[in-house]
Amino acid sequence: MNRAIDLYCERVGPGLWAEPLNALTNLAFILAGILLVVALRRADPAVRQDPAMTALIGLVLVIGIGSGLFHIFAQVWTVLADVIPIALFILLYMYLALRRLVGLPLWGCLAGVAVVLLLTVVMPSVFGFSVATYGVALAAMLAVGGFLHFGRRHPAGPAILTAAGVFAISLALRTADLPLCAALPIGTHFLWHLLNAVVLYRLTSTMMTHGQRGLA
Repeated sequence: MNRAIDLYCERVGPGLWAEPLNALTNLAFILAGILLVVALRRADPAVRQDPAMTALIGLVLVIGIGSGLFHIFAQVWTVLADVIPIALFILLYMYLALRRLVGLPLWGCLAGVAVVLLLTVVMPSVFGFSVATYGVALAAMLAVGGFLHFGRRHPAGPAILTAAGVFAISLALRTADLPLCAALPIGTHFLWHLLNAVVLYRLTSTMMTHGQRGLA
């Protein structure tokens, strides 16, 4: 569990703080979480009392902490701290989007979440972890956002599609980290953190604004 992991260009050794940019840019998630807390406190009582919103915001904060631990310590145990909160956010947001925005019945929401979960478990063996896991998340965002915007003219559609566009750029930068390492020794992974903080803020604030009509 304490075995050192070296996955990113910026890391050149096993020591603490060998990835300063990758570690410190996780503060962007903390900032996004704080801004969401402020927005929640100013929202209507129904929104403030919504446990789903509290859970989403809490996961944004935990994502920042978990990813920070991973990039500071870079050991096997920190992988779980990094990936579990991300997976929980993806699955919870998928459920809420299908239930509250698309308006599917409970069984349809659970089926959609199950499909996303299944794909993120099966596809890494074919395409690799990053492409599979985050590619599935991107496809889900495009599908939900596209349906809401073009099929329903729902105001949440453009916001989710915008978040998907930022996420696509973010994923491209994450993928380019090692291939560009020789030309850019600091890597590009830190940009993944900065852009994803924007994505999580956008998605959560959109659910906070438009996701109160359905049932959790």
